[in-house]
Amino acid sequence: MKTFNNICIIGGGGHVGFPLGLMLASYGKKVYLYEKNKILCNKINSKLSTHYEINSNQFIKKYFKNYQAGYNDDFIRKSKVIVICVGTPVSKNSKPQLLEFYKLIYKLKKIIRSDQLIIIRSSVFPGTIEKVASILKNVNSNISYCPERILQGSALVELKNLPQIVSGVNKKSVDLSIKFFKIFNKKIIISSILEAELIKLFSNAWRYINFAISNQFYAICQTFYVDFNSIRKKMVYGYSRNKNLPMAGFAAGPCLVKDTMQLINFCKNNFSLGKDSLEINMNFPMYIVQQLEKRFNLKKKKIGILGLTFKADVDDTRDSLSLELIKVLQRKKIKYYFSDSYCDYPGSISANDLIKKSDIIIVATPHKHYKNLKISKNKILIDTWGLIN
Repeated sequence: MKTFNNICIIGGGGHVGFPLGLMLASYGKKVYLYEKNKILCNKINSKLSTHYEINSNQFIKKYFKNYQAGYNDDFIRKSKVIVICVGTPVSKNSKPQLLEFYKLIYKLKKIIRSDQLIIIRSSVFPGTIEKVASILKNVNSNISYCPERILQGSALVELKNLPQIVSGVNKKSVDLSIKFFKIFNKKIIISSILEAELIKLFSNAWRYINFAISNQFYAICQTFYVDFNSIRKKMVYGYSRNKNLPMAGFAAGPCLVKDTMQLINFCKNNFSLGKDSLEINMNFPMYIVQQLEKRFNLKKKKIGILGLTFKADVDDTRDSLSLELIKVLQRKKIKYYFSDSYCDYPGSISANDLIKKSDIIIVATPHKHYKNLKISKNKILIDTWGLIN
């Protein structure tokens, strides 16, 4: 696949771009990680990972010579393939914030050539790819939308195994994109652009709604003084139709929330399940505190929060509901401690110190190593994840 020897990944220091770059480097490709964040560039060029990924250190050690990072337009000019992996934020009222994304497209218009392949990996609002094609129509028509669907932290495993959705503005862009992804993945699904845009949003909204169902079931159980985790175990045991029911807990992160919000906006607010899920999941930290207030005088208690990242076994705190829980406790002037060995968050203490100092311990993020923690019976444990026995 000599055609694709030089590859530029825009947003190459991020959670989507960096593992993709490592994967391509492992197949002998020359990869340029285009990244305006100087801190991330320095980490990459110093043989460090920008975030936690399973097997990333092994990839870096073996394939470091095949990639480099920088904010250098020459990376774009001399590449045969340009992969766009930048974030597309959403406002609090669910409106996509695409100004910076389109600024990037207009910048590319001045730099790119007609023979380059442009692959967009970011989550985008439906209709975005069509607009990109319109902006670039007199410059480049090799535009495809191939959304990522990786599980953060497991990207270097899943990139090779998950079927890749491929769509494009024409047959040539689809054919070129298929050849590109077959560098490391033979499982390709061809779709229309709108299908691909909706597959990405539907997938994340579906997962987010499922968390909301469990969180509401948990609240119902609390009302009737029964244990949701016990009920869930009995529901799923030997009954495959219930096996995908998730545990209750803080469900957030930069993808599930954002894509649910984008879908709400795309449907012109006619997506009631999405709106209800946002209300249930985003208010879950407040719900936990309110339940504790019914049982205890929290002014006389010290609360310990185990886990600050938005999900288990990663180092990413973006959109974390653990941080929202801290805000609730701060507003109520309740004493708290927090701990997370995955991220270097100011003020964090060790899990064992937190357990000693706290009267109430909330398992906010279900990191696997928390299973081994010893918590005495005189402590009040709030473990919606059912992690600690």
